[in-house]
Amino acid sequence: MKIASYTLMAAAIVGLAACGKQAPVGTETASAPVVEAAADSDVIKIGNAAALTGPAAHFGKDIENGVQLAMDEINAAGGVDIAGKKMKLVMLSEDDQGDPKTATNVAQRFVDAKVAGVIGHMNSGTTIPASKIYSDAGIVQISPSATAVAYTNQGFKTAFRVMANDAQQGKVLGQYAVNKLGAKKIAIVDDRTAYGQGLADEFEIAAKAAGAEIVKREFTNNQETDFNAVLTSIKSAKPDLIFYGGMDAQAAPLKKQAKKLGVEAKVMGGDGAQTPEFIKLAAGDAEGMYATSPGTPKDQLAGGKAFLEKYKTKFGTDVQLYSPYSYDSVHVMVKAMQEAGSTEPAKYLPKMAGVKYEGVTGPISFDAKGDINNGAITVYTVKDGKWEILEVVGGAAAAK
Repeated sequence: MKIASYTLMAAAIVGLAACGKQAPVGTETASAPVVEAAADSDVIKIGNAAALTGPAAHFGKDIENGVQLAMDEINAAGGVDIAGKKMKLVMLSEDDQGDPKTATNVAQRFVDAKVAGVIGHMNSGTTIPASKIYSDAGIVQISPSATAVAYTNQGFKTAFRVMANDAQQGKVLGQYAVNKLGAKKIAIVDDRTAYGQGLADEFEIAAKAAGAEIVKREFTNNQETDFNAVLTSIKSAKPDLIFYGGMDAQAAPLKKQAKKLGVEAKVMGGDGAQTPEFIKLAAGDAEGMYATSPGTPKDQLAGGKAFLEKYKTKFGTDVQLYSPYSYDSVHVMVKAMQEAGSTEPAKYLPKMAGVKYEGVTGPISFDAKGDINNGAITVYTVKDGKWEILEVVGGAAAAK
């Protein structure tokens, strides 16, 4: 992975070039030259941190695109009205490489840059260590994707997330595996990341509570693609279902290799596997995969279909998973600023606790820990090469 680069998204500041001020250091990108930006008093700098290189880069770019889309729309509509003053949004985007140490360095650079807030990080393993730095600096952090319970259990008032956590998702997964799929004997594999292991742990708790027996508990790492040894061991235990805690780059080969080895167990994963990329990587072997994703299905929401269409029009690709959440994160942060009449974190942070926003991912408000209230979980399966909705648990859609 490349060393994280400090970039100011040129698309967010092109409209500010006429202001005649020198652009901040680090505004060069691979596709655009340095442009002049407005004075800091006229802009709201928001950091975006995700893995932009490596096997999870498609998720990181998806998050970055969501942030960019939200900022571009807000700026095109005249910017953000803060106590009667119109201000433009500027994204400072960093590649944390999915690495905890790099993530803390990124977090410190954001603090030094005096950002008004941060959207990120992507992985739980990067979000958690970075959150301490943001908390110490009093900077608001909204993760659009980190689901580990530990993130918001630290007691940091600056930490928020806009999707359901692993406890909520793991409970749905475990109960669905046992009660709906009839799994009595279950094998669990995780990638030993904060996300993968955390979700697998919560799944195990829920599956056991529903009456299942865990016949195998194996682990690999988030770079592994050869699961033959693990699956051979699992096959001998004759499970009804295999649960994988990890991302699509590993879930896909696991599913393919399970079929090749003649493992008859159903395979299930969490939101890291519920992506278009999983279907692309697993190809025909993707059929019958089960997975969940926090949130109500995008095309069932009032603004869902419109979001998917404008995203594809702007970026020439489909939404992977997290861009609707990063898009909503920008709007939630901006709304709190507007309600406070200030972009200073110390002044708008109290408004975050009570903010209410109707986003493309559903209604957003936070509990005392910073977790989203009543987060919906959607259960999917792959049928005819597409993710098909099986059930929505929780959230506004399920309450109808």
